[in-house]
Amino acid sequence: MRFLIRVSRPRFWIYIFGPYLVGLAAAASGRSDFVRPDSITFALYFLLPANLLVYGVNDIFDYETDRLNPKKNAYEELVTPDKRSPLIAQILILNVPFIAAAFFLAPPAFPGMVGFLLFSIFYSAPPIRAKSKPLIDSAFNILYVFPGIFAYQMIAGSFPPLSIIAAAGLWTMAMHAYSAVPDIDSDKAAGVPTVATFLGERRTLLFCLALYISAAALAFNYLGTVSVMIGLVYTGMILASLFARDRDGIFAIYRRFPILNAGIGFAIFWFVAVKKLL
Repeated sequence: MRFLIRVSRPRFWIYIFGPYLVGLAAAASGRSDFVRPDSITFALYFLLPANLLVYGVNDIFDYETDRLNPKKNAYEELVTPDKRSPLIAQILILNVPFIAAAFFLAPPAFPGMVGFLLFSIFYSAPPIRAKSKPLIDSAFNILYVFPGIFAYQMIAGSFPPLSIIAAAGLWTMAMHAYSAVPDIDSDKAAGVPTVATFLGERRTLLFCLALYISAAALAFNYLGTVSVMIGLVYTGMILASLFARDRDGIFAIYRRFPILNAGIGFAIFWFVAVKKLL
C-alpha cells in the first residue's frame, strides 16, 4: 500500500480530485447534491484509484527515462521492471469496480469516464504514447479536465459550457508544459521528446504564460475578477521562473507548484459552490 500511494503521487491528487469537486459544485442545485451516493462514490474514485491509474501507467512505460532522473529516486517512486505486473494488477483491482459503477450509477456521465480513461492511458501507453509527441503531450493533459466533466454530467445530465472546458484545457496544457521544464536534461539523455525539449526552457515558459493568460480570459465570463487574479498569480510564477538563475531555481519553484494549484482550485471551488452550500 505504501508503494501504491507513492506511485499515485499524493501531492498531485488534487489535480484530479479538485476538478471533480469543481464540476460537482458547478452542476449542483443545492447541498444535497454533494452527499448523493454517486457523488460520494466517485469522490473516492478520483482520489487513490484514478491517480494510481494516471501515474502508474506513466511509470510502467517510463522506466528508461525515469532511471536517469534523480527526481524519481528522491522525490517520487521508481517503478522497476519487476514491479510492473503487480502494479498493473493493482491498477485493475482498484479501477474496474468504479468504471463498472459509472456505467450503472451514472450513465449520463459515462462518456466523461471513457474520455478520462482514454486520455490517461494513452498519454503514456502505446500505440499513441502522446507524451513522446511535443505539443500533443500537453494537449493530452485535458485528461485532468474529464473528472470535472464527469461530475457535471452526473449531476446536470448535460455537457458543461465549451468555453469553460477550453479554459480548463489550456490550464492543464500549461501545467504539463511547466512540469516538463525540470525534466529537460533527463528527457534529452533518454531521447524522449517533450514540449520542453522541443521548445527549450525559455520558450516553454513563455508558452505557459500565453496559455495561462488565455485560460483566464476564457474563464472571465464565469469567474469575473477571480479569473484575473488567478491569471496574475500564474504570471508571477512564470516570471519568477524566467528570472531564475538556473534549472535548480526553477525546480525550487516547481516543488511549490502543487501547493499553488491546490490553493487556486480551492478558491475556484468556493467561488462556485458557496451560494449552493449556503
